[in-house]
Amino acid sequence: MKDSKTSRAEYDFYGKLPLSKAIPLGLQHVLAMFVGNLTPLLIITSACGLGAGSEYASLQVSLLQNAMWIAGIVTLVQLYAIGPAGGKVPIIMGTSSGFIGVCSSVASAMGGGILAYGAVMCASVIGGLFEGVLGFMLKPLRRFFPPVVTGSVVLSIGLSLIAVGVNSFGGGSSANDFGSMENLLLGAIVLLVIVALKHGTKGITSASSILIGIIVGYIVAAIMGVVLPTTAVNAEGVEYTKAWVLNWDKVKEASWFALPKPLPVKLVFDLRAVLPILIMFVVTAVETIGDISGVMEGGMGREATDRELSGGVICDGIGSSFAALFGVLPNTSFSQNVGLVTMTKIVNRFALATGAVFLILCGLFPKLAALISIMPQSVLGGAAVMMFSSIVVSGIQLVTKNPITSRNITILSVALGLGYGLGSNSSILAHLPQAVQLIFGGSGIVPAALVAIVLNIVLPESKEDA
Repeated sequence: MKDSKTSRAEYDFYGKLPLSKAIPLGLQHVLAMFVGNLTPLLIITSACGLGAGSEYASLQVSLLQNAMWIAGIVTLVQLYAIGPAGGKVPIIMGTSSGFIGVCSSVASAMGGGILAYGAVMCASVIGGLFEGVLGFMLKPLRRFFPPVVTGSVVLSIGLSLIAVGVNSFGGGSSANDFGSMENLLLGAIVLLVIVALKHGTKGITSASSILIGIIVGYIVAAIMGVVLPTTAVNAEGVEYTKAWVLNWDKVKEASWFALPKPLPVKLVFDLRAVLPILIMFVVTAVETIGDISGVMEGGMGREATDRELSGGVICDGIGSSFAALFGVLPNTSFSQNVGLVTMTKIVNRFALATGAVFLILCGLFPKLAALISIMPQSVLGGAAVMMFSSIVVSGIQLVTKNPITSRNITILSVALGLGYGLGSNSSILAHLPQAVQLIFGGSGIVPAALVAIVLNIVLPESKEDA
């Protein structure tokens, strides 16, 4: 008779899962976050003039390599913990997209170049250590984060990601053929395969529905490349390659093995970078609390403990400082993977750890990384629209954990209405100081979190709330 713990090990954080099951479950986490892990670096290095075609093009490639193995290492720390660092929670860590807005503004203010990027890295080292200190102080601050606050944050995280998922579904908003029939068909096929396997099968095929859906997407894209035209002409008469086409040349040209290089960029201390990035790390700590609360509620059906939240935030901070020493932007909890956990309910630590090991291997073997990096955006989008929506559901579960009182309705309404509204329509802040625009205009998560925290402190509790 099979041990019940082993048979349902994927739904148990400490369950004993065989490697044959752990590998596909971990790999689908890597596929879900791979593009998102590299995109912030591509954007910020380009903003600093270090992108393709510049004299620092080889540096950009090296930084992308570092981003992969660092994400794997920091994820292992989050899963298994080293001392106080790490919450032992089913969270995947990666390069944060939340810092894109503030880092782009810093690069612009400093005139770009290698010095501006060095200033961003130095500020990230300082900011990461600051967030680590916040993690140690989290227990006395926990009362400021009841379910209605963390639920508001999780809801805003999910809502902000839905638009990202839909953009990917259409082939990527920057693609010349965005929203084309081919992109929509490819995304729809991936989504249908995932839903069919998730609810029409049992065992490993149901648990690995995301991975299988993405593999099917690769196969369909390869077939489309044989039977359909792979190029088209835009409105300016310039020929372009369609977004769904698999670029096998990128895999062919990638090297087999490469060692990561520490301190690829000299750290530069500059207050113009330190102050805004320090503020962003405070916001990141709140977002991480929301992610951990969401994944524990959605994946394990309970609230996160003080130790889990504290260790998670400390790992966020220390991991970000460590990443900056290798020229990589801050590493934080990945909301995409929170969505994957809440959708599949698979929280097994060993399964997630195999994904982390795969990320490390991608950093050491660029050819493997190239194979994943050629994934069409519409294939990722087919999985993303479902995963990101499940984060919203986790937020709803958190908010409704306690009775829905008029006070809680007010906090949630104002946080999502005013806070998220400001973040999604940042042009309304155009006449306010740049510091305010940096904090509130980059993401709906930031204003929603701050509004929810302030209202929770200011609004008096009734007997019903108590």
